Amino acid sequence: MKLDDTLWAYHTTYKTPIGTSPYRLVYGKPCQLPVDMEQKAYCAVKELNMDPKLSGEKRLLQLNELDEFRLQAYERFYLYKEKTKRWHDKKILNKEFQIGDKVLLFNSRYKLFPGKLRSRWYGPYIPSQML
Repeated sequence: MKLDDTLWAYHTTYKTPIGTSPYRLVYGKPCQLPVDMEQKAYCAVKELNMDPKLSGEKRLLQLNELDEFRLQAYERFYLYKEKTKRWHDKKILNKEFQIGDKVLLFNSRYKLFPGKLRSRWYGPYIPSQML
């Protein structure tokens, strides 16, 4: 029952990484409630005075602005991804092992469902030479 409300909230919520809402990326304008739409429609008719040529030119300008807006959102998202990657890479510690140390091997390809409670760590192994 709440799915429509949830989807509406998701589409109209401002997303920080891209700097806008998904609705604005698709339609090129912020989301308006139905009450606001009546006022906007009245203002548009009054402003354009029902001239089809003028309204067509205005629509072309809006489409060009939409392409620029999407490009800016893509750049913001790309910068956000780089920033999070730098933060993640900063948290990774390089560990150097010596000959004779006991080490464990982490199997990242281990599937989740077969044997869920089994450990992903194998070993201990003892390095015999360093590369």
